[in-house]
Amino acid sequence: MHPLLSLCVFWLLPLALMLEENLRLGCVPRKSVPFDGDHAHLFREEGVFNYSIMLLREDLGLLVLGAREALYALDLKDITKKLASVKWEVTEDEKKECKKKGKDSELECKNYIRILHKMTDNRMYVCGTHAFDPVCDYMSYADGNLTLEKKVEDGKGKCPFDPFQRYASIMVDNVLYSATSINFLGSEPVLMGSSPVAIRTEFKSSWLNEPTFVSMAQMPESEKSEDGDDDKIYLFFSETAVECDCYNKLVVSRVARVCKGDLGGQRTLQKKWTSFLKARMDCPVLESQLPFIIQDTYRWCDPQQHWKDCLFYAIFTPQSGTLDLSAVCAYRVSDISRVFAEGKYKTPVPVETSFVKWVMYSGDVPVPRPGACINNEARKMNINRTLDLPDRTLQFIKDRPLMDQAIQPIGQKPLLVRRGATFTSIIVDNVMAADGEKHRVMFIGTAEGTLLKALNHDGEMFIIEEIQLFQPPKPIKILKISNITGQLYAGSDYGAAQVSLATCERSFSCMDCVLARDPYCGWDKVTRKCIVLSSSQRELIQSVKDGNASLCPDSDPVKPKNHSVWQGGNLRLSCPLPSSLAKTSWELENILLKSSARLQLLKDELLIFNASDSDAGLYRCLSVEHSKTKAYKTTVAEYQVRIAQPVSGKGETVLPRSLTDGHYVSSLQAIVVLLVLCLFALLAWNCYKGHLAIPWKCGKKNGEQGQEANEDGGPNTNVSHQDALRTAVVEEKPLVLGTGSSNNNHTTEEATFSAAGENDAPRINLPSLQCVNNESVI
Repeated sequence: MHPLLSLCVFWLLPLALMLEENLRLGCVPRKSVPFDGDHAHLFREEGVFNYSIMLLREDLGLLVLGAREALYALDLKDITKKLASVKWEVTEDEKKECKKKGKDSELECKNYIRILHKMTDNRMYVCGTHAFDPVCDYMSYADGNLTLEKKVEDGKGKCPFDPFQRYASIMVDNVLYSATSINFLGSEPVLMGSSPVAIRTEFKSSWLNEPTFVSMAQMPESEKSEDGDDDKIYLFFSETAVECDCYNKLVVSRVARVCKGDLGGQRTLQKKWTSFLKARMDCPVLESQLPFIIQDTYRWCDPQQHWKDCLFYAIFTPQSGTLDLSAVCAYRVSDISRVFAEGKYKTPVPVETSFVKWVMYSGDVPVPRPGACINNEARKMNINRTLDLPDRTLQFIKDRPLMDQAIQPIGQKPLLVRRGATFTSIIVDNVMAADGEKHRVMFIGTAEGTLLKALNHDGEMFIIEEIQLFQPPKPIKILKISNITGQLYAGSDYGAAQVSLATCERSFSCMDCVLARDPYCGWDKVTRKCIVLSSSQRELIQSVKDGNASLCPDSDPVKPKNHSVWQGGNLRLSCPLPSSLAKTSWELENILLKSSARLQLLKDELLIFNASDSDAGLYRCLSVEHSKTKAYKTTVAEYQVRIAQPVSGKGETVLPRSLTDGHYVSSLQAIVVLLVLCLFALLAWNCYKGHLAIPWKCGKKNGEQGQEANEDGGPNTNVSHQDALRTAVVEEKPLVLGTGSSNNNHTTEEATFSAAGENDAPRINLPSLQCVNNESVI
């Protein structure tokens, strides 16, 4: 290869990768559904906020919802139906005590429900922040009532003090595992198991260093285990990296795990985890130089497969504010388990400077393996409990809980990377398609209150739709799915929402239904509707892998709409697209139109400027959408357009019809013309009768006005100007104006002399002092 060509390839390869990444970032939902009360059931009560804790009680047909100082039992089929509720408020004394500690009495000094789990006896365990003094209680549902038993327990280490601090919890066999802060200041984070003897982490930065807890999950790794392993509790969080040799703090994502049967050590690590191990999690995004931070996870398992085939789906967001990206990565549980069971450890090494450098440990590893659960190999050494572990193993894990190897996602890349609204929560459902293959559909909540419905097939990401659940937009904090009702439930600070997993009714044609590639939906050729697969026994048309709509029958022809426009006028023809992925094309009498100065082809409409006779004819809007098989074209709208012409021989012009309703606007224009004619006729009649002033007479000189008055034979023609002045001097009476308003021009009212004497002299009008007009008729 030529050296110059090699150099070009070397420089263009990163650019090509960047362009490929940008194309993937341009992944848009096929449909965007705005907020509408018909799309989702919404529950909220005035004055109650923070609906962020949910517990599905499918055995009772309930969605138990935890909010600020309140718990609700809602109908699982329709959450707008409140079946029961109970208040759990703080007292005024508790609120005052919280305020003395420097907290906001109306915001922080409330009881935020944070823990809600089902117990084996069908009761529920519930904890709240309780004005920065967390407490727990037991709750039951019977006879249509929610009841708190008021068996108050200390919630420190179980529930956070601060209602806005991240935490995680899970209950396994009536044992609560929680990750939170154990003190008021939030400076002592712990992972704690609340068994009869509480077990927790060490207060060391090498264990937990300014963590932000995300979620917890249990893995039944003892099932069908050949080496007699124990079940594991996994914790996902982010923290400041202790192993980073840098000046600024670097936050990384972690996964940690402990063994379910861990009881702590006998001398070393008393009442502390002896099996606590953690490792870094990577979700590589090409554009980012800093690692993305984990925000939420969901454990997905196929009940018919081994636990090693389970997956963890996780969402990540950037730790710098310059990027507006969010990503979804998937991890195999077997890969995580292998790192903890077989991976190398990191160890701290002091250096000459003040910091400690962490490097891979290359020395001898004690037996039993540090951090491992009690298994058959340990039992052969008469180690049946963690209390029997030797101090050498315990000291090793106390100093070195961090694994050297980072856990990579499936395919070494994210399933989805998208610009826009920040991802906040995720849940996954397994769906059987019409071809018998199962598909994992991801439901992703965002910070703008929208819900993404997406799937990844063979590395291709496809977003089926994006639904606006909350208005005003509020971040979605929790998602739950009920396979019994086929519904999804979302919680936010504003309220709780319920939507169907299958939204087939949004597709009105076979092509639209198939191109949606929704594994829940298929086209029924008999009913000619897009319906849920599980609701029909007939064979439905569906193509999740490829979006192949070639089996769809011909759609019904579109009925043309009539439109008119006058010559030289403008016209707008709309074309509502069935999909955000579709593009439009316009035809006039089967001839493809191209944009010009007079024709503007927009995404969902056509604009015609300065219409002429050549613009008349049949317009057809075509939607073109590409799938993996081919491009599919369908007619969306048709318009029969005519150009209005002047009527020959009469000089009249035919008024145009409106863009939407021509008859209505033509009638309105005729009424306006008739009203204008009537107005002119009324003005002429008033002028003729003398009811209206003639403004141009007011602009003449006073002498001319007097002459006109005398010439017209007005009422004062028998009295001369000199006689009038003489009479006024003899009577020595003042000049008196009429009752109208006076001004310098005397244009509105007459000016008169009024002489009051014994002979009651008559009133004399002076033409030189007045402006004669039609309003001042005497």
